[in-house]
Amino acid sequence: MATNKVIVLVAPTGGMAFKSQNPYLPTQPDEIARDVYDCYNAGASIVAVHARRPDDEATCNADIYRNINEMIRAKCDIVINNSTGGGVHGDMVRQIDGGMWDTVWEERLKGMEAGAEMCTLDACTFVASFGGREVLLNTSSSRCQFLAEEMRKRGIKPEWEVFSPTHIVQDATTLIQMGLDEPPYVFNLVMNAHRGFQNAMPYNPKSLQFMVDLLPRDSIFCVSGIGPAQLPAGVNSLLLGGQIIRVGLEDNLYYRQGQLARNVELVERTVRILREMDYDVATPAEARQIMGLPRNDTWARPYFSVA
Repeated sequence: MATNKVIVLVAPTGGMAFKSQNPYLPTQPDEIARDVYDCYNAGASIVAVHARRPDDEATCNADIYRNINEMIRAKCDIVINNSTGGGVHGDMVRQIDGGMWDTVWEERLKGMEAGAEMCTLDACTFVASFGGREVLLNTSSSRCQFLAEEMRKRGIKPEWEVFSPTHIVQDATTLIQMGLDEPPYVFNLVMNAHRGFQNAMPYNPKSLQFMVDLLPRDSIFCVSGIGPAQLPAGVNSLLLGGQIIRVGLEDNLYYRQGQLARNVELVERTVRILREMDYDVATPAEARQIMGLPRNDTWARPYFSVA
């Protein structure tokens, strides 16, 4: 595989924003599938899917995920990555003692049950501040291990989602060394979420370089640059050897200051930049080859067959 192949990943929805913030945000299965197909035609080869209930609140309901996945797969062969983080409202949270809110662990597990080739594995614990609530995402060491083991049983490739250096060197690397993933290891470095996520890292080139330097050998990575960091963090990641560039309304609702974005516009701009930098845009088949899909360290097979 040529080293100048870059995978474009689109994250169209996420588990936080609402249509009131950007009316172009796709939240229902038909909207998501149409949006993903447009992004696929523009050059995206992975989609990071978050599910929403009919009222647009966050969920990991396996039936909703499965509906989204099947509608996408009926249109194209883009790589599907379902979330096991879920979101900060809807089915994903419940109030606990002291006025705080907790992300519901049992709901998060449902994200693995809809047949995606990949799932996010949030190898981290933090408190998110959103809508006047403080929401705990408790992914303790034992929970990280459980997620990794269950993904392995199902033939799901984990995308290790990390917000700080400790998430890399403690949680993710420990499980990788236990043999719960095989190379290449796929990482998503979430940066510039520090104003809403406790212990997250701001984006700047030095911080990104530091986190990249901590990645296990044989890793490939992208950056979730939150808000205005999306474009510079994405380009910076390419200069540091990243083979995946991530865009989408999950991370950034704007095309530029004051101009709301559509997912396809963000993908189109990214593809233009890649071509100006003499990179080749990977097809879904090439993306699978780069990332080692289908996963072959287990007897299980992905729900969707790929020719």
